[in-house]
Amino acid sequence: MNAIGIEGLPEVRPGDDVAALIEERTTLRDDDVVCVASTIVSKAEDRAFDLSAFPASERARSIADRLEAISGEEKDPRFAQAVIEESDELVLEAPFILAATTFGHVAPNAGIDRSNVPDDDLLLLPEAPSASAARIRSNLDADVGVVVTDTCGRCFRHGQTGVAIGYDGISATRDWRGETDRDGHELEVTNESIVDELAGTANLITGEGDDGIPIVVVRDFEFGAHDGSENLFRDVDDDLVRDALRDWSFEGGST
Repeated sequence: MNAIGIEGLPEVRPGDDVAALIEERTTLRDDDVVCVASTIVSKAEDRAFDLSAFPASERARSIADRLEAISGEEKDPRFAQAVIEESDELVLEAPFILAATTFGHVAPNAGIDRSNVPDDDLLLLPEAPSASAARIRSNLDADVGVVVTDTCGRCFRHGQTGVAIGYDGISATRDWRGETDRDGHELEVTNESIVDELAGTANLITGEGDDGIPIVVVRDFEFGAHDGSENLFRDVDDDLVRDALRDWSFEGGST
């Protein structure tokens, strides 16, 4: 398997055709998987905003005041308002905002980015990343999979990694349940998140700073003769961690 970074992309602007930008710079093959950073998808879909677009509500001011007291750093309530508007639920409001986005991804600050936005204050995630992936895929000549990626932290671990927030033309998971290991024992729970692993692979090349490589083509990846599933995000009623966090409250003060 090879992962190939696509270099030389210009600064993406609203209305740009991401598929055309890809095909101008590489020749895709059937069965490639194209991993596209959500940053350029959002820019093409005009998801960059100034803070002034989010007048702060009373709730946003309350959240910002509490976070400021905890961190000792000034917090803009308009940013909290943007997170509220991009979320179906705020799972946590302190010591940081953990939000469930409208499309099911759970991330700090609803995945809103304040870096790599040269002309605005905020870059919101795509409204429907899987639909974005489908749109890009439909405009490519080759029969490929497309994964829209973002960078996210994980519970119980330090550091961030690339994760999938949208995908098309590829199953989200590879289901090993019912198959056997080398000793003949049946696998009962293993359901491998393929799109997250491909996103993590791409993130090694895209980088986190000024690398300027937001698209990675993964070539010669083989899904194999396994069942697949389109489900990536847990259903709310089946998410025990989210359920537990709803009953938890942060009692600490400033840090």
